[in-house]
Amino acid sequence: MRILALDHGTKRIGVALSDELKMIGQPLEFIEAEPFAGFLVRLKELIRTKEVELILVGMPRNMDGSYGEAAAKVREFVAVLKETLTVPLRLWDERLTSTQANRLLIAGNVRRGDRKEKVDKMAAAILLQSYLDGLTL
Repeated sequence: MRILALDHGTKRIGVALSDELKMIGQPLEFIEAEPFAGFLVRLKELIRTKEVELILVGMPRNMDGSYGEAAAKVREFVAVLKETLTVPLRLWDERLTSTQANRLLIAGNVRRGDRKEKVDKMAAAILLQSYLDGLTL
C-alpha cells in the first residue's frame, strides 16, 4: 500500500506517490483542477491502480504559521474529498514546497516553460517526502 500526496492549486493539482515501503516520494503527474468531476475520476483511478491507503493533502500556511485564504480553499477541497472517497485523508504543512520545487527545477536546468508543467508534481513530492521522513524518525 502507498501514500498519495496532493498539492492543491486553482489550475493544477500536483500528485506524488510513495513507494510500497513508504520511504521515497516521487512526482507522478498533475491533474487539471477543472472540471472537478474529471479530477475526481482520475484521482479514484490512481487510488485503485496504485493501491493507495492514505491521501496526504498539502495545507498552505503563512510563514508566521497562520492560515490564509488558500488554506480555506484547501479545507473546502478536503471536505469534498472526504464525502467522495473512502481512503483516509491527512493534512500536512506545505510551506515553501513550490519554492523548493522551482529551485530544484532551475538547478536541474529545466526551461521556464517546462517548469510550469513540472512544479506542481515536484511540490507534491517534496510534501510527501517531508511526511515520509517524519515517519522514519
